[in-house]
Amino acid sequence: MDPTRDRGPTFDGITIGRPATGALVDAGYVRLADLPDDLDELLPLHGVGPSALRRLTAARADRARRTTTRSKGGTAGP
Repeated sequence: MDPTRDRGPTFDGITIGRPATGALVDAGYVRLADLPDDLDELLPLHGVGPSALRRLTAARADRARRTTTRSKGGTAGP
């Protein structure tokens, strides 16, 4: 990936900020599913802070909830 390219504030559809997005992409992560189970492991990455981790954790929980709802035959709510 071109290191001078602005990757924007969004990582896999989650707004976490440009520094955090850049740090994750530079570390080789592309999707939320690629991240480690323990998101605290990402804190040493320059640009990834508590706010980004809260947003990633919330997004992970939301996606898991939607996947569970779909697999039970229900529909995901708003």
